[in-house]
Amino acid sequence: MFRIPLLVALALSVAFGVGIASVVSALKATVGFGAIALGPWIAFPDAQTANADPYARAHRARAGKLLLGGAEGLQFTAAVDDGGAKLSSACAYDITGLTPPARFWTLYATNANDVALRSGPELPSAFNALTVLRKRDSSFVIHVSAEAQPDNWLAIRQTGPFKLVLTLLDTPTAGSSGVIDLTMPKIVRTGCDNA
Repeated sequence: MFRIPLLVALALSVAFGVGIASVVSALKATVGFGAIALGPWIAFPDAQTANADPYARAHRARAGKLLLGGAEGLQFTAAVDDGGAKLSSACAYDITGLTPPARFWTLYATNANDVALRSGPELPSAFNALTVLRKRDSSFVIHVSAEAQPDNWLAIRQTGPFKLVLTLLDTPTAGSSGVIDLTMPKIVRTGCDNA
């Protein structure tokens, strides 16, 4: 007597469970289509616009991120260095060069789940256009490592992989197709603890 309803309930729970798991895994796998890769830096210029695909919209809604308007800014992330190796807290890196034209920019590190890394109140965990020390030609070098470095040092005091997030605010290239011609800072590995 209870066999048929039990089988129906079991089939529905399996179907709902598999459906929910597949949606969550699809949202974790991608932030949408239309990515632009400039070296190790990846941006999704359409993710903030009305032209965003459903995956990008769902990803942003699930993460609860504030969206920038098409001409307000552009966010680049890097999970690998210029050599293609994953960024690891066991290694040290130099971010060198110039940022694309922007009124203001920020740079910080996140863990694999996109949670900003905070190394402590006394350690530098982010840089921006006003706090970075520059050379005479306006270029900069930011040292990313667990050990203290002179000049610009971004402290990474966690274990495992991490990502770098560079946000360009009020940039003329965010709303145009000229984003492909940008020159981004290089991410060069300078050494590892296990090497």
